[in-house]
Amino acid sequence: MSVPVRDEYVDFCEGIRRLTQIDLLQYKRGQMERRIRSFADRRGIKGLSDYLKALQASGEELDEFLDRVTINVSQLWRNPEQWRFLEKDIIPELAKTGKVRCWSAGSSYGAEAYTLAATCVETAPNARVEVLGTDIDKRVVERARRGRFSAEDARTAPQDKLKRWFVEDDGVWEAKPELKRAVRFETGDLLRNTFPKEAYDLVLCRNVVIYFTEPVRDELHARLAASVRPGGYLMIGSTERVSSPRDLGLEPSHPFTYRKR
Repeated sequence: MSVPVRDEYVDFCEGIRRLTQIDLLQYKRGQMERRIRSFADRRGIKGLSDYLKALQASGEELDEFLDRVTINVSQLWRNPEQWRFLEKDIIPELAKTGKVRCWSAGSSYGAEAYTLAATCVETAPNARVEVLGTDIDKRVVERARRGRFSAEDARTAPQDKLKRWFVEDDGVWEAKPELKRAVRFETGDLLRNTFPKEAYDLVLCRNVVIYFTEPVRDELHARLAASVRPGGYLMIGSTERVSSPRDLGLEPSHPFTYRKR
């Protein structure tokens, strides 16, 4: 009887899942495997089994790996055109109920969640604003709670809004207390956790699903849509798409934005 051939990449992903709870097998294999092997090569490590051992042995090495593999790239007021129509059309509509409940799904170190909170509070000052940010990486969640951003994070932010909601100290921009009160952060896995049904007026999940396989992407969009209340909105990234919005009870309303019927 022949012995089954081990798949080094699958074994590596299973080892990472045991170590971090992050399931890399849900991501597009071609992209992810090339990225991981490139990380290992830069360390002078040729095999993924040896790279896994290195990650298990060194917390610093693991942190650097997670920073790269979980794509912690964000920016205050990133994609300004999306913030403009949120400010002009969507948030004023949602605020008519007196409360705006938002979720920044895959929030990384919090730039999107704080931008969302600033936009909501400024646009709807009489409404109660609640913004939840979630990310699978507990390290960036802790960073997000501090509400501190570099000059690079703020480089394209509108200066009037930046100075209204953040205080600058030696090149670091920190969210003001009134902004921090509108935001909270939790560790959460978009692929495994249960989402509350029809709980949010607005859900942002931008530049996250492009790394997932199509079945995983479609399942996640369905679950995100279910978390939006009727009349609420789901916003995705400018390079992403919802494959069958009508099947999810969604209709396009603005670029890369869908309204729940």
